[in-house]
Amino acid sequence: MATLPLPGQVESGDLSLVKRVGKGTLIAVVDGLGHGEEAASAAHAAVGALDRHAREPLADLVRRCHAAMVGLRGVVLGLAYLDPQAATMMWLGVGNVGGMVLHADSRRRPPRIGLVPTAGVVGADEPRPRSRVVPLTAGDTIILFSDGIKDGFAESLTLTNSARSIADFIITRHVKGTDDALVLVARYGA
Repeated sequence: MATLPLPGQVESGDLSLVKRVGKGTLIAVVDGLGHGEEAASAAHAAVGALDRHAREPLADLVRRCHAAMVGLRGVVLGLAYLDPQAATMMWLGVGNVGGMVLHADSRRRPPRIGLVPTAGVVGADEPRPRSRVVPLTAGDTIILFSDGIKDGFAESLTLTNSARSIADFIITRHVKGTDDALVLVARYGA
């Protein structure tokens, strides 16, 4: 994971969570609306709800985050549950977060799967996002990112680099500079 607050801000409103849940792993990117202290408060409340209720289905986690937003700005988020027994990832997103799976085997078609979120804001209208199941194979790279990251970075990645190196590369070269930014990179079964 790599993150940068908006220049001039002390705290970022973009947070992440990586948590073992059963035999799998929940990964999340949460972006509090705007930036600064109020965005960070909303993001912390959402991450707290995710952490406390991590064993629940992804759609229920969105409802838990929605309930945690009372009196706060709201958030957008991307959630993924990596299930090694099924060799799948369940994805669910709300708002302007992004995600993708880059297959380790470049001959697989398609070599990249975009993870498209449902429109909305968690904490405003209660979103009803749909989850999507994506098959995974060992070495696949999962990238979740906030809207502070520019599109188009996937073409410039070297997938043989470590997840940490990929996250650092994206945050160094593909930040918009007009908002907080966060990228979370995970490697499946490698």
